[in-house]
Amino acid sequence: MTQVLSPCFFPMENVIQDYIWGSRTSISKLLGINNPENKPQAEIWMGAHANGCSKIINNGNTQLLSDFIAQDKDAILTPKTNAQFAELPYLFKVLAAGEALSVQVHPSKAQAEAGFAKEEAAGISRNAGNRNYKDPNHKPELVYALTPYQAMNGFREFEQTIELFKKINVAAIGDLVDAFSSSLDSAGLETFFSALLSLKGEVKECAVNELLEYANENKEDPLFALILELSLQHPGDIGLFTPLMLNVITLQPGEAMFLYACTPHAYLKGTGLEIMANSDNVLRAGLTPKYMDVEELVACTKFDAIPFDSLQFTPELKEGGEYYAIPVEDFKFALFESITDLSLTVDSAEILLALDNDVTLTHESGETVVINKGQSVFIPAYTKQYQLTSSGRVARAFN
Repeated sequence: MTQVLSPCFFPMENVIQDYIWGSRTSISKLLGINNPENKPQAEIWMGAHANGCSKIINNGNTQLLSDFIAQDKDAILTPKTNAQFAELPYLFKVLAAGEALSVQVHPSKAQAEAGFAKEEAAGISRNAGNRNYKDPNHKPELVYALTPYQAMNGFREFEQTIELFKKINVAAIGDLVDAFSSSLDSAGLETFFSALLSLKGEVKECAVNELLEYANENKEDPLFALILELSLQHPGDIGLFTPLMLNVITLQPGEAMFLYACTPHAYLKGTGLEIMANSDNVLRAGLTPKYMDVEELVACTKFDAIPFDSLQFTPELKEGGEYYAIPVEDFKFALFESITDLSLTVDSAEILLALDNDVTLTHESGETVVINKGQSVFIPAYTKQYQLTSSGRVARAFN
């Protein structure tokens, strides 16, 4: 084991994922990060995930963050985190959705471990199109809005869903709606959701066409205007029905919400911060041309209604910042604004992101670093304590 106790602050070079749904302007506008090739800038990944590992600047040299952590996991992550996770247990992102992401569900930890082992044993390549589990981890996540951020999160109240489906009165799925109406509970929703996503051929085409016909006639209603907008991005997709089943919410800048495992959700448009467990597992439920395994999706979904009023997360004001009560051990999140020489105790490996202005970090050893807007810095657990100064907002990811 190499004892690594200095330096304490490591400026980061992060991977920008150019997924097709990404905005070409939002990240450069908000964070001042150039986009000379005018590519879609979908996600900035800050962390040690193999599919997009950050690099750190260590005494003038560039090094993969994963390689640095591997030198002394106990000192850099803490012995507890190393014993529990054996890696940096979270992935921190800036996510800029110019178009909707797929409706998706993330498995629980136990489901991910079992599914990953099963697909490994079956010899399915990890980058195969029909692969469900890329790793054996769950993927709960929190999103913090930097711009108005529209999303879907969790099933609507059952009565509200059936009311919407009766209102659109789509003949092609009338029998499914009637069956759900007579079994207005979790079991009924599971049967309805599974049957709807499994529609094929002419029945599916007729159902979607009837939905869009109703939406066109009611486009002044924001819900049906949204369905029409999504239909331009994903024509003929069965996922166009999901806004009738899922809560549709628009977070305003500075608002946040949590997305639990086994809960269907989708990010529709906007830019925000996202922190999650270190996983890339996705089971898709529509608004995508990619592989959909409806049977596995249903097996990993909780068919419980989530009250709309419970979606937004309210932070606790303490220790000079806004701290969010994250219900998992993989990550924590806090935000600071306009602070001078705020002393912070380090109990785990941290990543700080400067959102609006320069951030100055100082350590009792005399070490100081300044990062600019849009830049991030990695801070190992062995740092113990540091002082933070910024006239803007600073996001803190830790565990």
